Amino acid sequence: MLRPGRARGYVLLACAGLLVVLSGLVWSFDYDRARVLQLAQSRYGALAVQAVEAWFDLMERGPAASEPDTLRMVNDFWNSRVQGSTDQAVWGQEDYWATPLESLGKRAGDCEDYVIGKYFSLIRLGVAPEKLRFVYVRARIGGIGSQESIAHMVLGYYPTPNAEPLVLDNLVGTILPAGQRRDLTPVFSFNAQGIYAGGQTTSVDRISRWRDLLTRMQQEGFQP
Repeated sequence: MLRPGRARGYVLLACAGLLVVLSGLVWSFDYDRARVLQLAQSRYGALAVQAVEAWFDLMERGPAASEPDTLRMVNDFWNSRVQGSTDQAVWGQEDYWATPLESLGKRAGDCEDYVIGKYFSLIRLGVAPEKLRFVYVRARIGGIGSQESIAHMVLGYYPTPNAEPLVLDNLVGTILPAGQRRDLTPVFSFNAQGIYAGGQTTSVDRISRWRDLLTRMQQEGFQP
């Protein structure tokens, strides 16, 4: 289960288990609204435009009265707008990290696509990047007593560096403290300062799908 003492070690991996490391945190998030909407229309049609406009409206209305309320607002938006699927079904690939535009355009995505959308939304709404962690876990499925588990990704929110995180997830819609998510077992984690696993910290010296994701977002009119 997730325990506060282990929370600082959460990691981001693709659902298939591929480790991706990050060279730095995203400190701001902006976009060319007209360009993004034009791409939404040309690539995916009118329904995608409506979904992206709703996302922009969410971010441009500003944060809620408190950060926990902002977390709920963003978590509910992405969980309701994107249908859970697999990269193979949506993209014909074993592992693909979709941009928020792609996820809203397809209206479907897998675990990391939810996390990516929530992460950038919260950054735009003023949540400090150091409070957010991409989290790789084993998620037990099948109910109490089941031993079956899957590789899964969630977003962790740390109100303070040593605090027990809150878990934003697409499998369970309610945001809960990590200690209450007994269906999740943490594997390891990383941020700009390093990769944390087994009580050890190693440097972040490789870049993989994260850089590709940021490049594609920039091409779409985002400034991550």
